[in-house]
Amino acid sequence: MSDAVPETRPDLETLVPSWATVPDLAERLGLRLADVRRLIEDRELLAARVGERRVVAVPAGFVDDDGPLEALKGTFTVLADGGMRDDEIIRWLHTPDDTLPTGGTPLDAIRAGFKTEVRRRAMEEAF
Repeated sequence: MSDAVPETRPDLETLVPSWATVPDLAERLGLRLADVRRLIEDRELLAARVGERRVVAVPAGFVDDDGPLEALKGTFTVLADGGMRDDEIIRWLHTPDDTLPTGGTPLDAIRAGFKTEVRRRAMEEAF
């Protein structure tokens, strides 16, 4: 028998501090529901099914008052091109990494202006 401790990862719903449903985002951004769905279709935002009712929701940190964070779309693309599924991308962006300049998550680093560093790491992770 191995003495190795099995890897335990929080589930996606727990890892992401706050989620926004499609109607919540529409109201917050002053958009129609169809426009928010289009942002998800166009991969400007990533979504997952969360909660007991499995509603479509976006990590709230992916948007600011003006809409989706511009720096995320390219990061989504790099990680997806490397074979990550949307749920894995959301997990990666919300997983703490003490080696980042901000000491937080890749999403925190993007919000703090370290898009290039996060993309470099995304490329390393994806390929």
